[in-house]
Amino acid sequence: MMPWDPEESRRHTKKASSAVSQRQWSSVANSVLAKTGDEGKAVRIANGVVKKRSKKSGRKSGAKRG
Repeated sequence: MMPWDPEESRRHTKKASSAVSQRQWSSVANSVLAKTGDEGKAVRIANGVVKKRSKKSGRKSGAKRG
């Protein structure tokens, strides 16, 4: 098991398009991998975090949810 670099995030999700989201993806994936030892779980959770972030940043500022 090797830790992931931010650049590797692009192989796992299209949502990690910015440098910030790529660093976040690798940080989350590496953290989950260290805790669980499960690479699949680490990738799934990191993808979910980056996906959530992209949805939030895509929303217009001041727009209400609902």
